Amino acid sequence: MSTDVQELFTVRELGCKTEDGTQIFSDVELTLNEGDIVVVLGKSGCGKTTFLKCLAHLNLYTGHIMLHGKTPKSYGVPIYRTKVAYIPQRPPLLPGTPRDFLSAASSFKARRKKVNASMSAEGSEHAIGIASSWGVDTQLWDRDWSNLSGGETQRIALAIGVGLDTAEVLLLDEPTSALDNESYVLKSSESLLKAIVWITHSPEQASRVGTRFLQFADGGSYEESIPPV
Repeated sequence: MSTDVQELFTVRELGCKTEDGTQIFSDVELTLNEGDIVVVLGKSGCGKTTFLKCLAHLNLYTGHIMLHGKTPKSYGVPIYRTKVAYIPQRPPLLPGTPRDFLSAASSFKARRKKVNASMSAEGSEHAIGIASSWGVDTQLWDRDWSNLSGGETQRIALAIGVGLDTAEVLLLDEPTSALDNESYVLKSSESLLKAIVWITHSPEQASRVGTRFLQFADGGSYEESIPPV
């Protein structure tokens, strides 16, 4: 690796345990530079989702996580989460409509520190436009979340994560199980995001999208590689 490449996101000695003290994983090391798409592979239950939640500062962990050399608490955790954004595979059911949620998310104090009202409105329209390119009818933005299918919910949540234009690192947990072609995600995000950490169970998808790979195994072990494991 060239020494003149600035590290965007670093993880050092990262570990996480269950409530009863069982080690899920330990001593994970990872460095992200601009343009990286790190694909996380492994069987169900080996800790992949927990790993992403730790990166998003949503789970308790040990070790060190830094964005541009600063810890989440240095930014303020709400601001950090707009910069390192986690998109779950199955977004929780929310009250109201997707448009309501998009409006609320655009107005969060942590997000307003980066964008003004005009840029926030543009981000909202961009999110809607991205969803449209994935086959989401614009009328669905005004339908209650409870009345959307799983695929529609997933597409809209992902479009919001990409389109709001504040995330530098996007953490994607099986983001395209409801999409026909993940190239839409890559095309939509390439001008906005700097790096992606992407969970998939598909080795074929991993080989298409990944630049580097983390293979998690039972017992908390992991291995980083350039070609898919």
